[in-house]
Amino acid sequence: MTEAGETLKPAPDLDALEQEGEIAADYLEGLLDIADLDGDIDMDVEGDRAMVSIVGIKGDDLVGSGGEVLEALQELTRLAVHRQTGERSRLMLDVGGYRERRRAELTKVGSSAAEDVKRTGEPKALTPMTPFERKIVHDAVAAAGLRSESEGEEPRRFVVVLPA
Repeated sequence: MTEAGETLKPAPDLDALEQEGEIAADYLEGLLDIADLDGDIDMDVEGDRAMVSIVGIKGDDLVGSGGEVLEALQELTRLAVHRQTGERSRLMLDVGGYRERRRAELTKVGSSAAEDVKRTGEPKALTPMTPFERKIVHDAVAAAGLRSESEGEEPRRFVVVLPA
Protein backbone atom coordinates (compact mmCIF):
# COMPACT_ATOMS: atom_id res chain seq x y z
CA MET A 1 0.00 0.00 0.00
CA THR A 2 1.15 3.53 -0.73
CA GLU A 3 0.39 6.55 1.44
CA ALA A 4 -2.72 7.27 -0.66
CA GLY A 5 -4.00 3.75 0.04
CA GLU A 6 -3.27 2.43 -3.46
CA THR A 7 -1.75 -0.98 -3.89
CA LEU A 8 1.45 -1.17 -5.87
CA LYS A 9 1.46 -3.51 -8.83
CA PRO A 10 4.41 -5.87 -8.87
CA ALA A 11 6.88 -5.26 -11.68
CA PRO A 12 6.07 -7.42 -14.72
CA ASP A 13 8.11 -10.61 -15.04
CA LEU A 14 9.87 -9.92 -18.34
CA ASP A 15 11.16 -13.48 -18.68
CA ALA A 16 7.63 -14.87 -18.30
CA LEU A 17 6.23 -12.33 -20.78
CA GLU A 18 8.97 -13.14 -23.31
CA GLN A 19 8.21 -16.85 -22.84
CA GLU A 20 4.51 -16.11 -23.53
CA GLY A 21 5.53 -14.32 -26.73
CA GLU A 22 7.70 -17.23 -27.85
CA ILE A 23 4.97 -19.80 -27.19
CA ALA A 24 2.46 -17.61 -29.03
CA ALA A 25 4.84 -17.11 -31.97
CA ASP A 26 5.38 -20.87 -32.31
CA TYR A 27 1.62 -21.49 -32.18
CA LEU A 28 0.88 -18.79 -34.76
CA GLU A 29 3.65 -19.98 -37.09
CA GLY A 30 2.03 -23.41 -37.00
CA LEU A 31 -1.35 -21.91 -37.88
CA LEU A 32 0.15 -19.90 -40.75
CA ASP A 33 1.81 -23.07 -42.08
CA ILE A 34 -1.45 -25.04 -41.89
CA ALA A 35 -3.33 -22.24 -43.66
CA ASP A 36 -0.48 -21.88 -46.20
CA LEU A 37 -0.20 -18.13 -45.46
CA ASP A 38 2.98 -16.08 -45.62
CA GLY A 39 3.67 -13.77 -42.72
CA ASP A 40 6.33 -12.96 -40.17
CA ILE A 41 5.91 -12.86 -36.41
CA ASP A 42 7.14 -9.91 -34.32
CA MET A 43 7.27 -10.12 -30.54
CA ASP A 44 7.57 -7.38 -27.96
CA VAL A 45 6.67 -6.62 -24.36
CA GLU A 46 4.67 -3.48 -23.63
CA GLY A 47 3.99 -2.69 -20.02
CA ASP A 48 2.63 -5.83 -18.41
CA ARG A 49 1.72 -7.86 -21.49
CA ALA A 50 3.33 -9.70 -24.35
CA MET A 51 2.60 -8.21 -27.77
CA VAL A 52 2.70 -10.48 -30.81
CA SER A 53 2.11 -9.27 -34.37
CA ILE A 54 1.72 -11.07 -37.65
CA VAL A 55 3.25 -8.75 -40.24
CA GLY A 56 3.75 -8.90 -43.98
CA ILE A 57 0.50 -10.76 -44.49
CA LYS A 58 -1.70 -10.07 -47.52
CA GLY A 59 -5.42 -9.44 -47.14
CA ASP A 60 -7.48 -9.27 -43.99
CA ASP A 61 -8.69 -12.86 -43.70
CA LEU A 62 -7.01 -13.11 -40.27
CA VAL A 63 -8.71 -9.90 -39.10
CA GLY A 64 -12.26 -10.47 -40.32
CA SER A 65 -15.20 -8.11 -40.14
CA GLY A 66 -14.73 -5.72 -37.25
CA GLY A 67 -11.74 -7.71 -36.00
CA GLU A 68 -13.83 -10.80 -35.15
CA VAL A 69 -11.32 -13.30 -36.57
CA LEU A 70 -8.44 -11.45 -34.87
CA GLU A 71 -10.25 -11.63 -31.51
CA ALA A 72 -10.83 -15.37 -31.96
CA LEU A 73 -7.18 -15.94 -32.96
CA GLN A 74 -6.07 -13.98 -29.91
CA GLU A 75 -8.19 -16.15 -27.61
CA LEU A 76 -6.90 -19.36 -29.22
CA THR A 77 -3.34 -18.10 -28.85
CA ARG A 78 -3.94 -17.20 -25.19
CA LEU A 79 -5.30 -20.71 -24.64
CA ALA A 80 -2.19 -22.22 -26.26
CA VAL A 81 0.01 -20.14 -23.93
CA HIS A 82 -2.11 -21.11 -20.91
CA ARG A 83 -1.88 -24.78 -21.84
CA GLN A 84 1.93 -24.63 -21.75
CA THR A 85 2.48 -22.24 -18.82
CA GLY A 86 -0.53 -22.93 -16.60
CA GLU A 87 -0.88 -19.15 -16.23
CA ARG A 88 -3.61 -16.88 -17.61
CA SER A 89 -2.26 -14.81 -20.49
CA ARG A 90 -3.08 -11.19 -21.28
CA LEU A 91 -1.20 -11.43 -24.57
CA MET A 92 -2.25 -8.95 -27.25
CA LEU A 93 -2.26 -10.10 -30.88
CA ASP A 94 -2.20 -7.80 -33.89
CA VAL A 95 -2.44 -8.73 -37.56
CA GLY A 96 -1.17 -6.40 -40.27
CA GLY A 97 -1.30 -3.35 -37.99
CA TYR A 98 -5.09 -3.59 -37.55
CA ARG A 99 -5.05 -2.85 -33.81
CA GLU A 100 -2.82 0.21 -34.21
CA ARG A 101 -5.11 1.63 -36.91
CA ARG A 102 -8.14 0.82 -34.77
CA ARG A 103 -6.52 2.47 -31.72
CA ALA A 104 -6.08 5.72 -33.69
CA GLU A 105 -9.70 5.59 -34.93
CA LEU A 106 -11.09 4.92 -31.45
CA THR A 107 -9.02 7.68 -29.86
CA LYS A 108 -10.68 10.07 -32.33
CA VAL A 109 -14.12 8.61 -31.50
CA GLY A 110 -13.54 9.11 -27.76
CA SER A 111 -12.19 12.65 -28.19
CA SER A 112 -15.04 13.62 -30.50
CA ALA A 113 -17.67 12.19 -28.13
CA ALA A 114 -16.08 14.09 -25.24
CA GLU A 115 -16.24 17.34 -27.24
CA ASP A 116 -19.92 16.69 -28.06
CA VAL A 117 -20.72 16.08 -24.39
CA LYS A 118 -18.82 19.22 -23.32
CA ARG A 119 -20.77 21.24 -25.89
CA THR A 120 -24.25 19.82 -25.15
CA GLY A 121 -23.92 18.86 -21.48
CA GLU A 122 -25.77 15.63 -22.32
CA PRO A 123 -24.42 12.07 -21.86
CA LYS A 124 -23.56 10.29 -25.10
CA ALA A 125 -23.83 6.51 -25.64
CA LEU A 126 -21.54 4.95 -28.25
CA THR A 127 -21.95 1.77 -30.27
CA PRO A 128 -21.07 -1.62 -28.74
CA MET A 129 -17.35 -2.38 -28.58
CA THR A 130 -14.92 -5.07 -27.47
CA PRO A 131 -13.10 -4.63 -24.13
CA PHE A 132 -9.95 -3.55 -26.05
CA GLU A 133 -11.92 -0.89 -27.91
CA ARG A 134 -13.74 0.38 -24.81
CA LYS A 135 -10.45 0.79 -22.94
CA ILE A 136 -9.08 3.04 -25.70
CA VAL A 137 -12.25 5.16 -25.71
CA HIS A 138 -12.24 5.45 -21.88
CA ASP A 139 -8.61 6.62 -22.04
CA ALA A 140 -9.39 9.22 -24.73
CA VAL A 141 -12.38 10.54 -22.77
CA ALA A 142 -10.29 10.79 -19.59
CA ALA A 143 -7.56 12.63 -21.53
CA ALA A 144 -10.24 15.12 -22.62
CA GLY A 145 -11.10 15.73 -18.94
CA LEU A 146 -14.40 13.85 -18.76
CA ARG A 147 -15.46 10.51 -17.38
CA SER A 148 -17.12 7.53 -19.00
CA GLU A 149 -18.51 4.18 -18.00
CA SER A 150 -19.38 0.93 -19.72
CA GLU A 151 -22.97 -0.28 -19.78
CA GLY A 152 -24.80 -3.28 -21.16
CA GLU A 153 -23.87 -6.95 -21.41
CA GLU A 154 -21.27 -8.57 -23.67
CA PRO A 155 -21.19 -8.66 -26.65
CA ARG A 156 -23.37 -5.49 -26.75
CA ARG A 157 -21.43 -3.60 -24.04
CA PHE A 158 -20.87 0.07 -24.88
CA VAL A 159 -19.31 3.27 -23.52
CA VAL A 160 -21.34 6.20 -22.22
CA VAL A 161 -19.49 9.53 -22.04
CA LEU A 162 -20.73 11.63 -19.13
CA PRO A 163 -20.71 15.40 -18.62
CA ALA A 164 -18.27 16.86 -16.06
